[in-house]
Amino acid sequence: MARTKRPGGSTASRSRTAPAGRRGRQGQDEDVPVVGLREPCPCGSGKRYKACHARARRQEATELVLRPFEGLAGECDWVAMREIVPAATATVRTLAAHGGEEVTVATVLPMAVSAMRRDDGHVMIGLQTPGGSGDPSRDIAVSLLEVLSGEPDGTTAVAGAPGPGPRLQDVVEPGCPFTVRVHSGFDFWLEGAGDASPAIRESMERANAAVVPTERLVSVEAAYWCRVGERRHLRWVFPDPEDAILDGLARLHAARSTALVDGSRYIGSFRAHGLLVPVWDLPVATEVDDLEEPAKAFEERLREAMAVDAPLTVDERRARSGVMSRQLTLR
Repeated sequence: MARTKRPGGSTASRSRTAPAGRRGRQGQDEDVPVVGLREPCPCGSGKRYKACHARARRQEATELVLRPFEGLAGECDWVAMREIVPAATATVRTLAAHGGEEVTVATVLPMAVSAMRRDDGHVMIGLQTPGGSGDPSRDIAVSLLEVLSGEPDGTTAVAGAPGPGPRLQDVVEPGCPFTVRVHSGFDFWLEGAGDASPAIRESMERANAAVVPTERLVSVEAAYWCRVGERRHLRWVFPDPEDAILDGLARLHAARSTALVDGSRYIGSFRAHGLLVPVWDLPVATEVDDLEEPAKAFEERLREAMAVDAPLTVDERRARSGVMSRQLTLR
């Protein structure tokens, strides 16, 4: 399997005490209340909060959140856009408390910034940004709020882990449909950009050259066809508990019913932000339209298999072991 990017995301041990040079007049970080990043730090240092105690708290904000996008409409597509789709956009709207503003969610933004306000005033956030804490939802929300609050240059570069604060679930409307639009490249960067800088154009050209052709199926949710060289694959993000999916796949595998189309083969799965992503190898000539009806039929078979209450048979347990052993790593 090929991969066009690798968003970072690291975990580290939590530090409960700020470094000596970063403690305010009140002593421990726990004594300093959380305020807006651009407001004066309550410790009395005279610095903005983002340059004072928020910096120390970033070192604490590294606890891994297994399902960072849980609770957002289209969780599976959020995961897909962060992990497996090279170029795509979707639209969300912030809550009234945060301006009720329309925001474009993109897989990647120019120069790998995490958020920006275009020349036409429209705000965009990028999902595939390296670094940050163990909670991408909070990382992205912090960058979004910085741009909404009027950062001087209208962009937010990738930074370290943010301190405590709201997550996307606290910033965007929960019922807002999350409709993904897959692009063949990153020309959408230039919409509303006016006379884009040479650096942005050069960044776009490099990114376009690395794009793996990808399309989203419309008959099922969060399933993405892609072409890697001469090979075709389907990567499908499921919202269900992992054990239920594996049991269902085991029942189908034992019944020789995991193929999507003639000549296709289930090759394994990987985990992404708490969700399981099964992957199929497809015949060379398979295009996305060839998968619509077969994928819908497969989902029905899988749901039926997952609904079976009876224990797995001997053959199904053997099949489950085989299914579990096929763990993939995207490169």
